[in-house]
Amino acid sequence: MGLLEKAIVSALPLVPRAIMRRISGRYIAGETLEEAVTCLTDLRARGYSGVIDLLGEDVHGEPAARRVMQEYEVIAQAMHTHQLDAYVSVKPTHFGLRTSRDLALELYAELARSCASRGQFLRVEMEDHTTTDDTLWIFAELRRSFANVGIVLQSRLMRTPDDIRNLPPESDVRMVKGIYIEPAAIAHTDYVPIRDAFVAACEQLWRAGHRIRLATHDEHMAARCLQLAADLGVARDRYEFEVLLGVQQPLWERWRARNYGVRVYVPFGPDWRAYSTRRLKKNPAIAGHVLRALLRGR
Repeated sequence: MGLLEKAIVSALPLVPRAIMRRISGRYIAGETLEEAVTCLTDLRARGYSGVIDLLGEDVHGEPAARRVMQEYEVIAQAMHTHQLDAYVSVKPTHFGLRTSRDLALELYAELARSCASRGQFLRVEMEDHTTTDDTLWIFAELRRSFANVGIVLQSRLMRTPDDIRNLPPESDVRMVKGIYIEPAAIAHTDYVPIRDAFVAACEQLWRAGHRIRLATHDEHMAARCLQLAADLGVARDRYEFEVLLGVQQPLWERWRARNYGVRVYVPFGPDWRAYSTRRLKKNPAIAGHVLRALLRGR
């Protein structure tokens, strides 16, 4: 990232709301559930399934966490009503993990039960390393009663091979590199080791009989994973790609043209700015997007 890009990234908190919203429009479906449904319906028409996420995290207090769970119940019902092939994905701290892991487990279990009644899936997301133990505990507890629940693992974390060994049988895992910057004592910090760890984790997961959602836009690493799947004789119904709305769409199209499943992560909600800022910081074209929007917005 050059000096101009670094300067603009550091200034993102100062960008006016209307301009930031226009820039972030490629990464989020909108602020309302109706906008998210419209986005997912359009994706369905183009051959893509979806993941839906109500943006937000670090909810404190039981009443606030319960309100979030009720919002997710409405979201899941909308997916069913519109017959969308999309599952809900929830961050543990959005369900009050910082307040109580028992509270978070209770809310996940309530949503998992509701989703199961409609034949729907639920993903327990993964956040930074301070929540990893509790998140994996919640997932293991849920799997005692529910088969329609999955987890996320991060290749960045050095603990991941051990976490894979401790997964419930036949788990559904979204495998990611990990967006959180973690201490070097517990995480890989360079690009190549993170990438190698991702491929190694996929091999470990497949050999153990788990299903993987390959959440990546790294075409080289994806090719390594596809070759690994072929070498191991992994059936295509045991993996698919998960991609982010607005990120490298031509790559999704190439994968879909080769008959690989591609599922698009569709975030929405009023708490869009923090998510959009993280996405923009990962985008090397950030300077161009911001400058063009500023020029149009003045």
